[in-house]
Amino acid sequence: MLLKKQTVWLLTMLSLVIVLSVYYITSPTTQQATDMAAVENEGQQVGAEGEEQTMTNEEMEIVTEAAGDEMFEALRLDINDERAQLEEQLTAKLGDAGLSTDEKNAAYQQMEDLKQLAIVEAALETMIISMGYDDALVRADGNNIKVTVKAEEHSATAANDILRKVQSEIGEMGNVAVTFQPLN
Repeated sequence: MLLKKQTVWLLTMLSLVIVLSVYYITSPTTQQATDMAAVENEGQQVGAEGEEQTMTNEEMEIVTEAAGDEMFEALRLDINDERAQLEEQLTAKLGDAGLSTDEKNAAYQQMEDLKQLAIVEAALETMIISMGYDDALVRADGNNIKVTVKAEEHSATAANDILRKVQSEIGEMGNVAVTFQPLN
């Protein structure tokens, strides 16, 4: 099936909107609007005689926390953009009438490998986060896998645990490097 460039672009943007919508719905930051209303209501307290007392801004302690790690999200978006561009190029190759069947099959196989790589990275990130870490970013390129973990403290045993989990999931695919990023 031959797809036009506009169709590929539209499908890419549609999938990006869907992914961002799911992220927005499932992220804990969706409570921010209701939290703001709760802060306004918390400023008023009922006194001993039933009268309402209002706290000033100096008396009220407001604790804010970052919604997530913007650096990790920016890196994920960059990786997804690069893959989308590569996929668009490969789709254009598939539609090129001047290429041989072998070249088209190679381009199709490369597209499938890209999709599989994205699935493996997402699964590894989820698995590492389920180990009790705040966030994880997995980047695989060729035979190298780079894992960046956001955690309060890091140790050699924690890195070794992550290495074992990654290698048990993907096998002896290649070199795995684990780095820790401290919480902000």
